[in-house]
Amino acid sequence: MAPSARLRAWADRVKADAYALYLAYGDPRVPWYARLLVGAIVAYALSPIDLIPDFIPVIGYVDDLLLLPAGIALAVRLIPQGVLEEHRAAARLRLAAAPPRSRLGAVLVLAIWILLGFSLVAVLARTRGWRA
Repeated sequence: MAPSARLRAWADRVKADAYALYLAYGDPRVPWYARLLVGAIVAYALSPIDLIPDFIPVIGYVDDLLLLPAGIALAVRLIPQGVLEEHRAAARLRLAAAPPRSRLGAVLVLAIWILLGFSLVAVLARTRGWRA
């Protein structure tokens, strides 16, 4: 298998696992601590807005290539195997039908960016002696 095909297959597995985690989030058989982690990961993974924008060279893809897969791998370990397999099968079927979107994820990431922006302005105002 060519390297690009392996990379594409890996990315598809990560995407399917992220969606399976989303589906598992509402399952009462999933422990509360796994739900907490899953909620944060899925909101970010399905958000159309990245915490680190992709247009920033190299660094923009760090979250997509490292942070999300690491978070997904941790969450997968926290969910009982049988429960996860059920949701993986459901995720494959749903992903084949239509790609998911998360408005909540977009709102959370946008809120983080706004808070970071206000924080930066406050720090600059304090260090530069700006007055309103």
